[in-house]
Amino acid sequence: MFTKGISFKNFLIKRKKLLVKKNLKLILNENNQVICSLSKFYKDSFSRKNIKHFNKKLDYRIIGMGGALDSARFKYRLAEALEAPISDVDGMVIGGHSDKGMVPLTRLATRNSVPASEFLSEDRLNQVMEDTKVGGATLTKLLGTSAWYAPGAAVSGLVQAIACDQKKIFPCSVLLDGEYGLSDLCIGVPVVLGANGIEKIVEIELSDAEKEHLHNSAEGVKTTNGLL
Repeated sequence: MFTKGISFKNFLIKRKKLLVKKNLKLILNENNQVICSLSKFYKDSFSRKNIKHFNKKLDYRIIGMGGALDSARFKYRLAEALEAPISDVDGMVIGGHSDKGMVPLTRLATRNSVPASEFLSEDRLNQVMEDTKVGGATLTKLLGTSAWYAPGAAVSGLVQAIACDQKKIFPCSVLLDGEYGLSDLCIGVPVVLGANGIEKIVEIELSDAEKEHLHNSAEGVKTTNGLL
């Protein structure tokens, strides 16, 4: 695992050289799946132009974990609002890993398959969404850093899904090629994780507002990538 502040170059993955311009955190398992937790500068997203000698066949092995982390925080806030055990709650955050880029899908959040909107008002759901977006900033104010328990827990979930071939769905930053109307861009969307890494990108039906938020998030990622 390479932590923030330790750059790497000429890293070989199945004899393919990936030259990355900036620093990132990296976990590599024995089957050469790569799980990346990118620095804040990367906003958990990067594009092909940041990686030379990029092999299309390796796309499914490069996995950003920001969406899994944000979704864990989202589910915590939902459970808090519902006054329910977190095991009862399901929810997902897509989009970029930033307070402006996150798209918490409150419309699809559930408590034991019952829509959360059956229990919470629209105002309360909006508050849950906003609290989720500033989750990292809130921790930084309290602890001086947001790189605490939650990122490690999120990565461990991804590692377990791959190592145990669980075929489990997580929102992860992955390279898109037409999915959700986006291409040549890494951003958080739901994927099935198994022994091969990304087994499938899952395209869920989004509302017009959710699509707009996701595409606005993608524009933000492109702007950040343009600075690299």
